[in-house]
Amino acid sequence: MSDELPAPPAIARDVFAGQAWDRACAFAELLAGPGVVRGLLGPREVPRIWDRHLLNCAVVAEAVPPDVRLVDIGSGAGLPGIVLAIVRQDVTVTLLEPLLRRTVFLEECVAALKLDNVEVVRGRAEELAGERVFDVACARAVAPLDRLLTWAMPLLREGGELIAMKGERAAGELAEAESQLRASGARTAELVTVGRGKVEPPATLVRVVAGRAAPERARRRRRR
Repeated sequence: MSDELPAPPAIARDVFAGQAWDRACAFAELLAGPGVVRGLLGPREVPRIWDRHLLNCAVVAEAVPPDVRLVDIGSGAGLPGIVLAIVRQDVTVTLLEPLLRRTVFLEECVAALKLDNVEVVRGRAEELAGERVFDVACARAVAPLDRLLTWAMPLLREGGELIAMKGERAAGELAEAESQLRASGARTAELVTVGRGKVEPPATLVRVVAGRAAPERARRRRRR
C-alpha cells in the first residue's frame, strides 16, 4: 500500500464486502498513485481517499435500484461510477467523460479491476442524448443541479432517476433549480440521506424522477 495512503477504516470491510474488498483496495492504490500523478486527484486528497471518496461514493448504492443501466456523468477519476460498479455487480455502469486523459485512466482502471459490468465512453451528455437511454444517471461535483438537469434528463427513460451527490449544498440547489425541474418535466424531486452509521456525516443526495420525454426527445428516439 502507498506510504501516504492510510489504512482503510474498519467499516470499509462491511461496505465493500466479499469480492468487492480486493477491488476497492486496488482502486484506492490506483487513485493514490496514477490518479495523483496524472492530475485526476489532488495530492492532499490521498489521506482522505477512503473516507471522503471511496466510502462516500459506495453508500450511494443504497439509493440505486437493482439491475439498472447507470450512467456516471463527468466521471473524472471514476467517482462514483467505478465505486458503484465495485459494490453493485448487478448494475451496468457507463462512465461518461469528455477528456481523453481521464478516459485513458478510467479504461486502465476497468481493465486492472476486471470490471465486466463497466464501459467507458468519451463524450458529453449532450452528445449522447437521443442515442442512449439509462435507468439511472449519477454525478458528483460536476455542475449545479439546474445545469445537471439539462444534461441528465434527456438520458433517462420515463421514471428513470437522477441521483446527484450534493452534500450540504443539496437543499439550496434543489430550491434554486425549481424552474428547471418544471422545464425538464421532472415527476418528483427530493433529498435522500444515505450511509447512516457508515460515513460521517451521512451523504445527502438529490433524487429526481424523470417524467415523460419531451416531444423533441421522443422524436429523436423514434428516428433511431
